Amino acid sequence: MISHDEATQRKILNRLKRARGQLDAVISAVEEQKSCRDVVTQLSAVTSALDRAGFAIVSTAMRECVVADAEGGAPEDGDDDRMTIDELEQLFMRLS
Repeated sequence: MISHDEATQRKILNRLKRARGQLDAVISAVEEQKSCRDVVTQLSAVTSALDRAGFAIVSTAMRECVVADAEGGAPEDGDDDRMTIDELEQLFMRLS
């Protein structure tokens, strides 16, 4: 599990909620048979909001891993939920 500070978590949640609102607008536009231009514009906004949320999540995980490694790393109880650099890279690549 990724632990975010409150400000970062609030930003990520706001982006996701914005994407949800934009997706609702896409659905409404399709139901109302709006123009292709309107639908694609709204869909593009949804995609952008989701991408930004994903990048924020991955970048937070990267920062946390770098800080943890710099501080000496492994948790005391042996239950390490942190991702390796390779795992973070794979997540990042999924977003591109």
